Order: sequence, then C-alpha cells, then structure tokens
Amino acid sequence: MPLNKSTGNMYEFITHTWNTIKGECPHGCSYCYMKRWGKQHSLHLDEKEFKTDLGKENFIFVGSSCDMFADDIPYKWIKRTLDYCNEYSGNNYLLQTKNPDRFSSFFNELKSHFCICTTLETNRIYKSIMNNSPSPQDRALTLSWVHSIKKYITIEPIMDFDLPEFVELIKVCNPVQVNIGADSSPKHNKLPEPSKEKILELIAELGNFTKVVQKKNLKRLLK
Repeated sequence: MPLNKSTGNMYEFITHTWNTIKGECPHGCSYCYMKRWGKQHSLHLDEKEFKTDLGKENFIFVGSSCDMFADDIPYKWIKRTLDYCNEYSGNNYLLQTKNPDRFSSFFNELKSHFCICTTLETNRIYKSIMNNSPSPQDRALTLSWVHSIKKYITIEPIMDFDLPEFVELIKVCNPVQVNIGADSSPKHNKLPEPSKEKILELIAELGNFTKVVQKKNLKRLLK
C-alpha cells in the first residue's frame, strides 16, 4: 500500500500520515474533525495497513485520525504499530494523544526517531466539549515527567483560557514547539474562543521559552 501524503497544515514538517487503528475515537471530543464524515465505524485494527511501505526520510504522523493511545485501545494494537514503525528506522514519527499517560507503557518501543505531542486547547475544563478526554492538567502533568524524548504541544482548537495558568501548564511540559490553531468549523462547533488580545498575549509569553507556530486558521481570531 502507498503511504498517505499529508494534506493538512497541522505541522509544517509532517510529510505523511499513517493510521493502523481506525474507527470512532473513544475520547468523543465535540469538535473532532472526523465527525464531518458522519458516524464512524467501531474501533478496529486495519490489517492491510501493515503492508504499507513506510519508506525512509519521511516524517510520519502516526494515528492522525483516531487517538491510538486512548484507554480503550488494546495494548497489542499499539505495540504492533510502534514495532512496525521501528522496522523503518530511517523515518521520524509523531505520536499525538490526549492521554499521554499511556506513553509510559511503551518507552521500550519509543526509539530516538519518535517525538510525542499532546493537545492542550485551554487550561480550563469544558466537559461537554472534551467529553471522555483527560483534563488538560492531567495531560500536562504526565508530559512533564517525560524527559528523554522530543515533545510538542498543540493548542487546537484554541478555547478561552486563563493566561498565567495556561502558560505555566505549557511551560512545565518543556515543548520544543507549540502549534496554535483555531476551530476550522466555527459555525458548527460554537466553541468558547478567546479574544484577539488574549491570544497575542499568549503567543508573546510562550515565545519566551519555546518556538510558536501559528496555523493559518488562527487568522480568523486575529482580525
């Protein structure tokens, strides 16, 4: 099978995506972009994906369509996916999850060509939006304990936040880069969004200790 070229703009360095675990994400975030395609199939491991030639010198986002580290995902599915990545050690791989606590079960598989990321949309808890996801505080605390691997933070879709608390939450994670993006479907999701002034303050504060990348869709909130 051919490898899927990245067509999104979440990360400028990602060249391809690869998804072995498919179906409806257990976290159930109300804004999930996968919802635009209607009801998803039940969770399953797609065996044909293990015939994919991952090539070399690629930067692959593994698990871009479903959070493969959610609690409901079987351990053996994740391990098989990571082991397959390690067979193609000439690539770099991004693993992103809202449940970074599960990374601790796979440190033996996370070689130097992996980097990890968690989503922190805000420091606040919007239960009806985040549904089954761990709280932002839990995500950040867990990521802060990891020191042997490159870490990223994604603030997308950004939601209203408390500036000092949010900055500190991100800082303890010690990320090499923070990506900030807005809700791509504002009319459908109706998320609580911060003001232009708060976003600019956040960008300035984060720039004191890490690289900040603004996604194109953030322009809507900065007009």
